[in-house]
Amino acid sequence: MSESSSICLVMPYFGQWPFWMPFFLQSCRFNPSVDWLLYTDCQPLDHCPENVRVVQISLNDYCRKVSTKLSIDFSPTKAYKLCDIRPALGLIHEDELRAYHFWGFGDIDVVYGDLRAYFTDERLQGYDLYSTHARRVSGHLCLIRNTLRMREVFKRIPDWQRRFCDQEHHALDEGAFTRIFLRNKNLPAFLQRLIGTVFNPWYRCSEFVEAYSTPYARIDWVDGHRNFPRRWFWTDGKLTNDVNGAREFPYFHFIVWKRHQWEKLQAYQLQSTSGFAGSSSWSISEQGFERDQ
Repeated sequence: MSESSSICLVMPYFGQWPFWMPFFLQSCRFNPSVDWLLYTDCQPLDHCPENVRVVQISLNDYCRKVSTKLSIDFSPTKAYKLCDIRPALGLIHEDELRAYHFWGFGDIDVVYGDLRAYFTDERLQGYDLYSTHARRVSGHLCLIRNTLRMREVFKRIPDWQRRFCDQEHHALDEGAFTRIFLRNKNLPAFLQRLIGTVFNPWYRCSEFVEAYSTPYARIDWVDGHRNFPRRWFWTDGKLTNDVNGAREFPYFHFIVWKRHQWEKLQAYQLQSTSGFAGSSSWSISEQGFERDQ
C-alpha cells in the first residue's frame, strides 16, 4: 500500500450547523490528504476547504436514498437515528467512495490534529477496521477498508433491517457493530486478545487502540489517572494539551464540555469566537474556543 492510500469520512448531518463549525473546517483544511463527504440540509458553509464536499439534500430525500440502497423502509422522525446506520455508510455511498482505499464515519463535535501522523501508511497496512477506542467502535471516528466484505459486514448485526427501520436509537454503531469484532469486550485485555485471535476472524482484522480523544469519559487518561486536560491547543494542524506536553493527538472529541460547561455560557460568548477560526492557532477549554495569545 502506497502513501497515497486515500480516506473519505462520510457524515450525514441535518438540522443546523453548530457554532464551532468554522473550527472543525479549519482542522479539516490542515488534513489535505483526507476527504470529508457531508450530506446535509444546513445552510452552505463559508470558507469550506477543498477536501470537504458538501451535498445539499433534504432529510427525506436522504432517507429515500438509504431505503433504496439497502432495500428497507428507512423513515426516521429524528435525524439522530442516522447514527444507527453508520456501519452501512460504505454500502449506501458505494458509488461516491469507489476511488478510496478507506471510508469512515464520525462526529462533528471534534477538532482534528494530524490524522496522517496517527493513521500512518504502515498502520493502514495491518487491519480492515480501525477504532480509536480500546473496547468499542468509536462512533466519533472509525476507519474501514473499502472492500465489499467490509462494506457489507454490518449485515452481521442481528435483525439489522428492523433495527435500522424502527424509531428507537439503538447506538448500533458503537454497540451491536462492536460485537461483530469484539465479543468479549469486558474481559481482561489479554483474555480478550486470546479468545478473539483464536475464535473470531473479525477480531483478527480489526484494531482497537485507545487514542485518548475523549477526556472526562469512562476511561482513565493516558497516565492511568483522572487528571484530564483542561485546555487543548490547535497550532497549524497539530493538537496538544496542557497535561501531556508535546504529545500530539489525532483529534479531540469535546462532547462533555459541549453538553455541560458550554451550555452555561451565553450564546454570544460562543458564536463570536468564529472570527478567528481561520487563524493558525487557538485553544479550547470549558470556556469554549479562545484566540491564542
